[in-house]
Amino acid sequence: MRRKFPIYLARIRMPLTVAGILLCVIPGWYQLGWLVLAGIVMIVIGVGTSFLPLGYVRRDPIQVSPPVQGDWIPVNSPADKVPSHGTHGYGQAYAVDLVHTPTDGTPWKGVHRWPPARRPEEFPSFGRPVLAPADGVVVRVHQRERDHWSRNSWPGLVYVLVEGMLRELTGPSRILGNHVILDLGDGVYAAMAHLRRKSVRVRKGQRVTAGEQLAECGNSGNSSEPHLHFQLMDHPSVLVAAGLPFAFDRYEIGGATVEGDVPGGQQTFTMTPPVPAETG
Repeated sequence: MRRKFPIYLARIRMPLTVAGILLCVIPGWYQLGWLVLAGIVMIVIGVGTSFLPLGYVRRDPIQVSPPVQGDWIPVNSPADKVPSHGTHGYGQAYAVDLVHTPTDGTPWKGVHRWPPARRPEEFPSFGRPVLAPADGVVVRVHQRERDHWSRNSWPGLVYVLVEGMLRELTGPSRILGNHVILDLGDGVYAAMAHLRRKSVRVRKGQRVTAGEQLAECGNSGNSSEPHLHFQLMDHPSVLVAAGLPFAFDRYEIGGATVEGDVPGGQQTFTMTPPVPAETG
């Protein structure tokens, strides 16, 4: 039961919240106060369990290949805390954000004083190839969201918090932005989010191999600056998925090779992806 509890919780969290919202809105027209109270309780439970440090899947990490290449910085890494993004929602308990290191040699900063916003093309992550982390089948492709300007200044962060709440009301695609979801087999799914608009090179139902380019890094959805959001989960829909732990099979830090681990601490590391197998 202990092993299945996080799965049950993930399956009911979002439906419970949505049902609670409906109970708060619809009965209000008929002055059914007790239903409104029940709706509030459901919302509190649904939203509250997304932020509590419980209910996450405990299992051996699933080894995958790096979804990017070159020098990157792990932000909001499961190596630092779980849930890594502060919430279990959208199957992101073990997710990691990957930001390409600045090309001018300056240290990366999550928040800048000036300018308030910049074009996505000004960031080194923008347009970088996003690769398949393992062999699999494409189960979802979405690439209609625009690449917006950055929100990584202090005014921008206030804006993105308000914007994020509004995005929550319009569905997961507005949160993930452009994204690709792969079925890796054995009940494991990989999600790559915040992709560049119309950069996806694969289609639903297509089989891909580890290291094959899927799309380009962008700044779509609930994103403060261009980066890749990567996660493994146990369901193709982020609305009911539980996050799964993962480890990159190989990367380098300071010239030393690391195998079967997840980088953290915002320490720059280098990813060298496998060469895709040739198809006959």
